[in-house]
Amino acid sequence: AATRLGGLHGYGDDGAWAPLGGAVTGFTKTFKRERPGALVKAVDFAPSRKTKALARRLIDETLRDPGAVEIGYQRGRRWTIAVREEEVGDAAAGLELGSDSVFVVTGAAGSIVSAIVADLAAASGGTFHLLDIAPEPDPGDPDLARFAEDRDGLKLEIFERIKASGERATPAKVERQLAGLERRQAALAAVEAVERSGGTAVYHSVNLLDPEAVGGVVERVRADHDRVDVLLHAAGLEISHMLPDKDPAEFARVFDVKARGWFHLMRALGDMPLGAVVAFSSIAGRFGNAGQADYASANDLLCKLCASLRARRPETDALAVDWTAWGEIGMATRGSIPKMMEMAGIDMLPPAIGVPAIRRELASGRRSGEVVIGQRLGVLMDEWHPTGGFDLRAVAERTGGLLTGAVRAMGLYSGLTVESSLDPAEQPFLYDHQIDGVPVLPGVMGVEAFAQAAKLLFADHHVVAVEDVRFHSPFKFYRHEPRTVTVQARFRAEGDEIVADCRLLGSRQLHKQPQPVVTEHFTARVRLALEPLAGAELAWPAGGDGARVEAGDIYRIYFHGDAYRVLENAWASNGEAVGLMPAELPANHSPAEAPTVTAPRLAELVFQTAGLWELGRDGRFGLPMAIDRVSWLRPAGGANGRFCAVVRPGSEAGSFDALVIDESGSVHLDLRGYRSVEMPVGLGDDELAPVRSAMR
Repeated sequence: AATRLGGLHGYGDDGAWAPLGGAVTGFTKTFKRERPGALVKAVDFAPSRKTKALARRLIDETLRDPGAVEIGYQRGRRWTIAVREEEVGDAAAGLELGSDSVFVVTGAAGSIVSAIVADLAAASGGTFHLLDIAPEPDPGDPDLARFAEDRDGLKLEIFERIKASGERATPAKVERQLAGLERRQAALAAVEAVERSGGTAVYHSVNLLDPEAVGGVVERVRADHDRVDVLLHAAGLEISHMLPDKDPAEFARVFDVKARGWFHLMRALGDMPLGAVVAFSSIAGRFGNAGQADYASANDLLCKLCASLRARRPETDALAVDWTAWGEIGMATRGSIPKMMEMAGIDMLPPAIGVPAIRRELASGRRSGEVVIGQRLGVLMDEWHPTGGFDLRAVAERTGGLLTGAVRAMGLYSGLTVESSLDPAEQPFLYDHQIDGVPVLPGVMGVEAFAQAAKLLFADHHVVAVEDVRFHSPFKFYRHEPRTVTVQARFRAEGDEIVADCRLLGSRQLHKQPQPVVTEHFTARVRLALEPLAGAELAWPAGGDGARVEAGDIYRIYFHGDAYRVLENAWASNGEAVGLMPAELPANHSPAEAPTVTAPRLAELVFQTAGLWELGRDGRFGLPMAIDRVSWLRPAGGANGRFCAVVRPGSEAGSFDALVIDESGSVHLDLRGYRSVEMPVGLGDDELAPVRSAMR
């Protein structure tokens, strides 16, 4: 299937160009779920009249990459869509809800929507126009109170009522009546919650498929308020049948509530000011789901319609929420659905997490986008192909490097997986970096591994920075035996740059453990750009009149061998620590001619110089824990003379910023927010004295 959403399926800065394509992608993803053995793709293009080129792309797509369903072409690159975990944004940056806020909510008689309305009402005390096809609830209806207190008892009573009427009582008839009561009871709960909060609830019994009725409701809102602050389009209907058994009328019934309902609302709103739109989608729309072609089509359409508002109504925040199945409330809690979800490894969403999610998203300052609200997603995150559909031969010529031994896969959700075998008997950065006699992978080589992995797929880009570096646990080479280092990199676009979210993993088979234990040792974010950063200059620091601590005294304390004795001496000057690198050092790695991307021992120079400052000032022996950002302003190598690190305390307590320069004053490395974790060691006064003297 081909669409013209813009080349990025509506996820680019410009949103979705032809949003009706969302119905196509939702359907296509479901077709893949129902026919997993078939090659199925939704291929998105930017607006263009070049039909021959697009046709050629479609033919090419049938010949390769069975691992990705959603493909896009934009800016000369081929893209796909994945998901990543993200923190909710700053609660002070988003929409402010108050007693003057005006809400319009569709599907208001659903139990989940009713609970969300109650949460929003408690936070705002605003005015809520509640739309649903269910009749307006009567607070005096005893069946509604009974439903809330004793559903099973009411079920038996309804069965007896049907029998007493002379009709044949069947479970289906009882459930139909209970379903109607459930919607009316949920609607009543929403109304009462709004009123308890001091707000105003206006209930509208309306069919969203009736444009005149929808227009009448909107005109009432216009007359009363002349604006809508938040539109929640939560109406929906779900009837599961696989495609061969899906009746076209059933498809239309499910699809139209969401799709035509949206159209009628937006047409009626016209140019009325609209602060924010939240469309209720589902994981069926994001991933596709067998038996839900209509539901998935409508939901993904809503996601793309929200994305199209970035250009059509830029003043309106537009968010699509892909809900997972809810636990405890809603239709998914009944029958076999919970068991099916458990078998699929998908967690049901607890109301305590789901109900406040909309309020939090509105307050987060997220201007627009699509979010999945859920926990474990189970089979939905499984890859369609063992290698992710990636052609391993295509990058084979780039592998075999120091830290890029072999590419194992390019998964849609796991990202690029690269493995390298390292032997502490062969590599200087291991046999000269031992703690208590155990070789440990230097943190700077972990950063180098991330940079090399990121460049495997983007050889024409420069690694301009590595951000949010975290050294979680040391990667040790027990008994001095070789180990495999695994790097995973998940790529995404940020403007004109490529960002790789990286993890460095190690696997060990422990005694009496049935499966290897996999540990996440380091994480970081690599930033790549087509152009390198601009250079900078800094005067070579003055030597000062104070004492210097020399290498002999430094490495009585530090554990490093020759290749990592990166300090010839160090001193303090004007509230900064300065570390001088020797003119010559043994090779960092073998083979010595293997290129590096990040000149790792320049960062090591910063680590060790900052460590001397901490030892001299606080008596604290620190090992690397985190870096906020490290940038390279010169290519690795090519220095004019010797290097020195100029390290100063950062803006946060316990942090350091640093520049590494050569003798001409050219800045090679700019490191911000270095922090260490204290390592308990017993150091005597005689060992610390030279450091204290130099760092005062």
